[in-house]
Amino acid sequence: MNKKPILDVSDKPKLSQWLTLSVQHLFAMFGATILVPYLTDLSPAIALISSGLGTLAFLLITKFKVPAYLGSSFAFITPVITAKAGGGPGAAMVGTFLAGLVYAIIALIISQAGHRWIMKLLPPVVVGPVIIVIGLSVAPTAVGMAMNNPAGKYSMLHFSVALVTLAATIIFSIFAKKILSIIPILSGIVVGYIYALMVGIVDFGPVMKADWLEMPEFIIPFVSYKVKFTWDIFWLMVPVAVVTISEHIGHQLILSKVVGRDYIKEPGLHRSILGDGTATIISALVGGPPKTTYGENIGVLAITRVYSVYVLAGAAVLAIIFGFVGKITALIQTIPTPVMGGVSILLFGIIASSGLRMLVDSKIDFDDKRNLVIASVILIIGIGGAILKLPIKDIQIQGMALAAILGVVLNLILPGGQPVSDDMFGEETKEDQKTA
Repeated sequence: MNKKPILDVSDKPKLSQWLTLSVQHLFAMFGATILVPYLTDLSPAIALISSGLGTLAFLLITKFKVPAYLGSSFAFITPVITAKAGGGPGAAMVGTFLAGLVYAIIALIISQAGHRWIMKLLPPVVVGPVIIVIGLSVAPTAVGMAMNNPAGKYSMLHFSVALVTLAATIIFSIFAKKILSIIPILSGIVVGYIYALMVGIVDFGPVMKADWLEMPEFIIPFVSYKVKFTWDIFWLMVPVAVVTISEHIGHQLILSKVVGRDYIKEPGLHRSILGDGTATIISALVGGPPKTTYGENIGVLAITRVYSVYVLAGAAVLAIIFGFVGKITALIQTIPTPVMGGVSILLFGIIASSGLRMLVDSKIDFDDKRNLVIASVILIIGIGGAILKLPIKDIQIQGMALAAILGVVLNLILPGGQPVSDDMFGEETKEDQKTA
C-alpha cells in the first residue's frame, strides 16, 4: 500500500506548497468537524479551535512522528446531547473531560503492560455492534433534520434540500476522483447550500452583522459553569470512550500501512492514545466536542503521499485561525438544517455500515451462538435505549453505554472466545506476549 512518499513524515514543504497542502487537510476534516457541534448545539468556532489545538497537542505527544488530524467524534453525539439535556453545557464538558481522562489512564496501562489486553477486552464482536448502535441511534435526528422546517413540521421544500444534498454527497463519494473523493461531505454541503440559496431558505443576515474578527464564546470550567461530577455523566460518557479506543487503534494500524511505519511500536500506541485523550481534555476545557483521529485525513495522506507532520500542523493552525474569523463562523451557522440532515443520512449510515464491515472483515461466525448472543444483546439494548437504574445514588446507565458494558461482560464470561489475532494489532514484542 505504501509507495515512495513525495514528502516523508519529517520533511518540511516549501512555503509555496505548504498552504495548499494544509488547506487540503482542512477541507477534509471541515464538514464532519462542524457537523458534530451543529447536531449537539455547540459552537462550530470552538470545535475548529479545539480540533487545531488538539491536533498540535497530539503531534507533540507523539514526538512529531504520527501525521494525524483530530476532529470532532461522532461516537459521542448522543451522550453529549443527553448530558446537555440533563445538566447543560457544563455537564457535557465534564463528561468530555472524563472521556479524555479514560484515554490517559488506558495509555498509562498500555505503556506498562502492552496493548493486547485492551483488544482482548474489546474484540470485533463487541466493538462492531456498538459502532452500529452509534450510527443508528442518531438516525431519527438525521431524518427529522432532513424533513422538517424550523417549526418542526414536515416540509417538502426542506426535504428537497436534504435530498439534493444527499444525492450530491453520494455522487462525490462514488464518482469523484483524487482529492474530491476525500471531501464528499464538504462537497455535498456546498451543493446543498447552493440549492438552498436558490429556493430561498438561507438567511445571510448573521453574516452581514458579524465582524471579521470575533472572540468565540468559550465554555470555561469554574467560569462559565460550576464543575460538578455525577455518576450519571460518568456512565454516560466513559463506556463510549473505552469503545472508541478500538477505533483509534484501527486508525493507527491503517495509518501505519499508508505511511510504511509501525506506529503501534514507535512512538507507541500509548503515546497516540494519550495524544487523543489530551486533545479531548483540551476540547473539554474550552467548550468543544470530544476528539478522534480522522479517517478522511488518512485518506488524503494515502492519495497525495504527502506524510509531512508540518502539513498537518499547518492545517491545525488554519483551523484555529478560522475559529476566530466571525464571518466564517456566521456563514457556517447559516447552513440550513436540511442540508446537514441530508449529509447526516449518509454519514450516520456509513458509521453503522462500518460496524458491519468490522464484523465481516474479522470473519465473525454468527453460526456460533456465542457471537450471535453478544451482538444481539448489544444491538437491541443500544438501539432500544434501555436504561438500567441502580439503587446507588440514583445512578443510571443507558443506551449505548449500557450496551457496551453488557457486551464486554458477555464477552468475558461466555465460554469459547477467539484468541487475540496479531494480524489485527501488528507484531508484538516478547514483553507484550508474556503479558497477554
